[in-house]
Amino acid sequence: MSAIPKLFVTAATGQLGRGVIGALREHVPAAAIVAGVREASLDTPAVAALREQGIEVRVADYTQPATLANAFEGIDRLLLISGNDIGHRVPQHRHVIDAAKAAGVTLLAYTSILHADTSPLFLAEEHRDTEQALIASGVPHVLLRNGWYTEVFTWRLPAALASGVLAGASGEGRTSSAARADYARAAAVVLATEGHAGQVYELAGDAGFTLGELAALARKVTGKPIVYHDMAPAAFRDASVEQGVPEPFARILSDTDAGVAQGALFDTSGTLSRLIGRPTTPYQDTIGAFLTAPSHGDGNTGHG
Repeated sequence: MSAIPKLFVTAATGQLGRGVIGALREHVPAAAIVAGVREASLDTPAVAALREQGIEVRVADYTQPATLANAFEGIDRLLLISGNDIGHRVPQHRHVIDAAKAAGVTLLAYTSILHADTSPLFLAEEHRDTEQALIASGVPHVLLRNGWYTEVFTWRLPAALASGVLAGASGEGRTSSAARADYARAAAVVLATEGHAGQVYELAGDAGFTLGELAALARKVTGKPIVYHDMAPAAFRDASVEQGVPEPFARILSDTDAGVAQGALFDTSGTLSRLIGRPTTPYQDTIGAFLTAPSHGDGNTGHG
């Protein structure tokens, strides 16, 4: 019987990382999993929970290459979850790629963005650069080009319900989102099974929706009057800033909505559902659960 490969998950205490580890437990024993965290996270309840499961925890900080060299020793397959330090991610990702190559990692899976090679989104630029760095490195790899998490949309809803207006700039553009847990399961499948090196997976939900349809769903679930108000991207950016959204984030929001209007986050390939072996979670389920929860959770607009 061949040995079970050693699997490493970076950013293991983040929302996606925790989901990947949970899904991996359905495929491999805890002893086959190594969780990478920043040193500052070592004494947190999240790390304690990992250790209680019998999962080894190692320090792996994207900004500290020396920690990566030690962390990846003996690792066969590695999941690089894209960082959240927008504008500084490419050198951080290169640190991980370089360390993985030096350690002899046999497969590096990277969480990129849907249709990264052609996407008009500002957020796609660093993903394209990271993909190119992976190709240049020669490390066997697989690209997990993730679409949007449905949870990303929940941050807009409380204010929209309070005002009766869901503002945006995506027109009739559709977003093929899926639950974060769906993307986590896909990453776990890729790490735990064979035959993924060299693949580019465009991962998205089975069905798309417009922001107008999102507003209609919120109206149906809550019984409160809410309509979608479409704006020009620049006007949406300025309105977001006026409402207290930091300018850099407002720029990303307006740019993303403008990209959605161009189809940047729409995909009908069904790749995600095939990879995880079941239909993706309907957006109605995720949004409905959020709206009916006793207290609204954190939508977390991060991609990781």
